Amino acid sequence: MRILALDTASACGSVAVGDGERLLAEILMGRQETHSRHLMQLVDRALHMAGLALHEIDGFGITVGPGSFTGLRIGLSTLKGLAAVTAKPLAAISSLEALALQCSSAEGDICSMLDARNQEVYVGRYRLADGLPRAVAPETAAAPETILAGLQETVCLFVGDGALRYRAMIEAAMGPRAAFALPFQNVIRASSVWYLSRMKFASGQAVDASDLVPKYLRRSYVKPQKTHESV
Repeated sequence: MRILALDTASACGSVAVGDGERLLAEILMGRQETHSRHLMQLVDRALHMAGLALHEIDGFGITVGPGSFTGLRIGLSTLKGLAAVTAKPLAAISSLEALALQCSSAEGDICSMLDARNQEVYVGRYRLADGLPRAVAPETAAAPETILAGLQETVCLFVGDGALRYRAMIEAAMGPRAAFALPFQNVIRASSVWYLSRMKFASGQAVDASDLVPKYLRRSYVKPQKTHESV
């Protein structure tokens, strides 16, 4: 099955194309720019590198969150458009699960942690089973202190930009029970989204475009407007 996979949940957008068990192409954009400026260019380039045309793709995969609210909306609207044009199925992938897959040699639990801003993180905790991450706790958004308080007896490998930002806090709270992913593993890769999409399609878990919705985990933060006193 030929699958085109996208990640726009993180600041670094990524596109991958695979055929069966072979990854044919992957592009990761390290520049933190609005995905709307480059996403379709990345899609076109990845397809060209893979030697495929859009109509030859059999299905699509995408991270549905949690992550950047704007990035998720851009990615989902783009993929819904591609699915409408090609009439091909979709796979919805958790961004936290994709991160966990990138640490597939870890022992103990894998704690995927994305920076949610406003002193909060998005967190998912997984344990490997047959090489794939299986959730052992619901995905959530909370202050890092709250998350760490619930891991008092747990050995965890932390991965993601949230783990990078709060590494000192994690080390202070958990000591030797905390391990950290290698630097290149902290960015969501579309190849992980592609691989998990293969599993979804193989197990009959495709979704319709109308059912593809973002997983925000929390409401958008809006700064309160300043009020002006009358003189």
